[in-house]
Amino acid sequence: MEGISQHKEKRKHPRVIISLPLIFQINKNGGVHTGLTVDASESGLLIQSFEDMPIGTRVNINVLFPKCLELTNFHGVAEVIWKDTYYWEDWEGYLYGLKFTQVLEKYHLILKQVLRDSYFLKEAFLFDRHQHKATLTVKEE
Repeated sequence: MEGISQHKEKRKHPRVIISLPLIFQINKNGGVHTGLTVDASESGLLIQSFEDMPIGTRVNINVLFPKCLELTNFHGVAEVIWKDTYYWEDWEGYLYGLKFTQVLEKYHLILKQVLRDSYFLKEAFLFDRHQHKATLTVKEE
């Protein structure tokens, strides 16, 4: 059909929209920085952070899962593949495409379970609803 893009997705693994806090360290002696995941796949993450990092930077990451999921937090090493500036209200931050370069099998299995299992992709409550606290909503793309 004319006018329809013939763009073929290059990704090996589908992305899942998932907003979770993460902490990362640029080198073993460096400080700890914070960010949020935007989406995830078995091969990498899209994150946002206020920390400025060049493309090619290797980071040690720790994605923090809600306690109600009773999962061990995800740990791994990733490389910044691409970077873009984003603006949120009066703040300037960065979006990063990270590709995993080193992940232990036990963490890879946890990530696969979270990305695959519909139980984990439904609304996960961080706090008791009766206390009117915030919830975390995870949606599959």
